[in-house]
Amino acid sequence: MYIIDTHILLWLLYKPEKLSGSIREKLTEGSCVYISIVSLWEIAIKQSIGKLNIEESIETIEKACIDSHINILQIEAAHLDNIKSIPKIHNDPFDRLIIAQAKCENLTLITKDSNILKYDVIKTIN
Repeated sequence: MYIIDTHILLWLLYKPEKLSGSIREKLTEGSCVYISIVSLWEIAIKQSIGKLNIEESIETIEKACIDSHINILQIEAAHLDNIKSIPKIHNDPFDRLIIAQAKCENLTLITKDSNILKYDVIKTIN
C-alpha cells in the first residue's frame, strides 16, 4: 500500500511523463494508493498564493483521484500525535503530516522530495 506525496499526485494526474515507468506501474497496477487530504489543502493554499499554477479546482482534483481509484486519507488524531515523534529535519507542515500518516498507517511513501528522503522513520520509493 502506498501514499503519494503532493507533487507525485500532480504528476500522476497532469504530467505522467515525469514519473518513472516503475512508479507509474506501481500506481496503476491495482495497488492500494492513497493521498492525504493535506495534499489537497496544500494545493489549495499554493494556488491561492500564486505558487502553483493549476487551473483545476480542488473538487476537480478530488474527482480525478476518485476516478483514478486513489483513496483520500483523512487526518486522524493518531496522525497528529505521531508528528511529535518525527525528527525535525525540516519544518514543512504538509510533509510532516504526510510522513506521520505514512508511518502511522504503515504505508510506503512515494516521493521525489529530497527533504522527505532524509527521514529514516518511513519507507520511501523515489
